[in-house]
Amino acid sequence: MKVIQNGALVDLVDSRCNEKGWMDGAGVFETIRTVNNAPWALSRHMRRAVISAKQLGFSIANEEELRSAVALLCEAERAPIGLLRLSFGDDGNWAAVHLPYQENNQPAALMTLQKPISVVGQPVKSYPYSHRLDILNFAKNAGFDEAIIVNELGKVCEGSVTNLLIKLDGKWITPPISDGVLPGIMRALVIEFCGASVKSIEEADLQRVESAFLLSSLRIAQPVSAIDGRLLKLSPEFGAEIEAMALKTSVG
Repeated sequence: MKVIQNGALVDLVDSRCNEKGWMDGAGVFETIRTVNNAPWALSRHMRRAVISAKQLGFSIANEEELRSAVALLCEAERAPIGLLRLSFGDDGNWAAVHLPYQENNQPAALMTLQKPISVVGQPVKSYPYSHRLDILNFAKNAGFDEAIIVNELGKVCEGSVTNLLIKLDGKWITPPISDGVLPGIMRALVIEFCGASVKSIEEADLQRVESAFLLSSLRIAQPVSAIDGRLLKLSPEFGAEIEAMALKTSVG
């Protein structure tokens, strides 16, 4: 498998990435959906990476070099639907991998993580990412598809690797970044183009959720079938609206 390491196309064994595309060390990363080898919303992802790196006190590679390297990689490692991961180390190294992605549009069953997560400042999409993947694996081992994270103040944040969009009292809402929410790209697009509101959600409100979606750049909008065993109403029409919006805003 070919990957990008510091702008050059190399074999995986000659890079600092593992077979799942994670680079060693620490830094920030972006995971991007590709369709027919073209990345979706690349400009938005790159802006977030710049901001994230700045928060942690370093800078990322030149944009022109990044775009050229991504195009080279997607041509070398082709996939109808793909996962493009860009990693930017705090030591100045960076890498990119392009892997096939298997879509999963089946409704997801969620559990509420009973251990509150302390939130200090705005979350950054950083690696090592094991703290979030451990939560996801915990949920899957318990028979669920994702876990809902609640902060120490009892506010709903997000999923372990997803943002949340829920219908409460007839309105579609998503928690604010200030409650410990990663500023997801798909979350921002749904707020901007699909009329979703931003509002704090108490943990107790989860018992009144009417419908919900998991949002991410890879999943787009995965419907939620149940929260803690309580069945929810599916909203396929709104899901289709989000999918159409994602396609319309995907270029660039």
